[in-house]
Amino acid sequence: MVSVLTRMLGVDQIDVAEDIVQDTLLKAMRLWSMQGIPANPPAWLYTVAKNKAIDFIRAKKSQVAAARKYSSSDMVEPEVDPFQENEIQDSVLCMIFACCHPAIPEESGVAMSLKILGGLSVQEIAKAYLTSEETVAKRIYRAKEKIRMDNIPLHVPSPDAMPARLDNVLRVLYLMFNEGYHSSQPNEIIRKDLCAEAMRLTHVLTQHRSSNRPSVNALLALMCFQSCRLLARTDDQGNIITLKYQDRSKWNKPLILKGRDYLDRAAEGPVISLYHIEAAIAGLHASAPTFEQTDWLSVHDLYTTLYQLNPSPIVALNKAIASSYAISNESALELLKQIKGLEKYHLYHAALGEVRLSLGEFAKAKEHFEDAFNLTQSAAERQLLQHKMELCTK
Repeated sequence: MVSVLTRMLGVDQIDVAEDIVQDTLLKAMRLWSMQGIPANPPAWLYTVAKNKAIDFIRAKKSQVAAARKYSSSDMVEPEVDPFQENEIQDSVLCMIFACCHPAIPEESGVAMSLKILGGLSVQEIAKAYLTSEETVAKRIYRAKEKIRMDNIPLHVPSPDAMPARLDNVLRVLYLMFNEGYHSSQPNEIIRKDLCAEAMRLTHVLTQHRSSNRPSVNALLALMCFQSCRLLARTDDQGNIITLKYQDRSKWNKPLILKGRDYLDRAAEGPVISLYHIEAAIAGLHASAPTFEQTDWLSVHDLYTTLYQLNPSPIVALNKAIASSYAISNESALELLKQIKGLEKYHLYHAALGEVRLSLGEFAKAKEHFEDAFNLTQSAAERQLLQHKMELCTK
């Protein structure tokens, strides 16, 4: 809704679009509780928001003509329109491309896209970047000011200029999917809506020849491989089932096949992106008949390559975890000890606890699980960590 309204009002009116959406949702909460939910809730919301936007335009005397232009019901059906040659008609993608303008710092544009278009909170974005909420809030403010002051248009760049924005757009979709796959919501470990939306938008990119690049297909392959496990990641009570204990018969086989297809398409180009490597890793997991039969040595080697291209602490963490299965727990422990910057990241302490538990160092393992427990607000993760702590006392 924010995306469509911004296209209607102008990109300099992002704040107005957000206010209108908020007012519309508040009106829905008030009226629907008394009158019941309408037959077509999305149409109701878009119609009310459209009318509020028209009222705003009419309030500005210089834009009376614009109000007439948008007086039709073109906002009632928020469906994805097909691509045209040099324009992405999907309002969400159009806004992401605008937010990822090369004149806007990458982290600011990505953060703003995640907040406005992905619906992520500042806290969730801060978690994705392993930074403070204050830093994220400042990035979003600077991005909005840059768009407003420079009057950055919503047009998709020309094919030659596409790569300058496409990388950042993919970063937005990647982080959006990750938040869906590992939700930071206290009572929601998986947000399938975010996963589905990220996959939909990435798929739309593969349908346009200017954006159908190998990296786009690699990212979509990664999403397919990861999504195939969604139904097996929790039990009927919402408790987390780790990869080792998942029922692989519940994995979505058609998604695995789609992932392989997109990964094959991604191999057609001469450049290997980070998404290629991550998709290859996810593909190995998706193809393994059992946890024990996973090609852990290849997984570890791929993480080693990934770390050379992207020496981030998160990649180092995953490499260390793979090392515990490919080489030894002792090797994994040494690698984990060398990582800096994850002291407040619960999964880092959980990994330390898991390795020390495997080594029989129960007291130290329990301490790490306790640290992880205190660093997460997720009820499902806390339940799993509580179980791990109990294992340390048996």
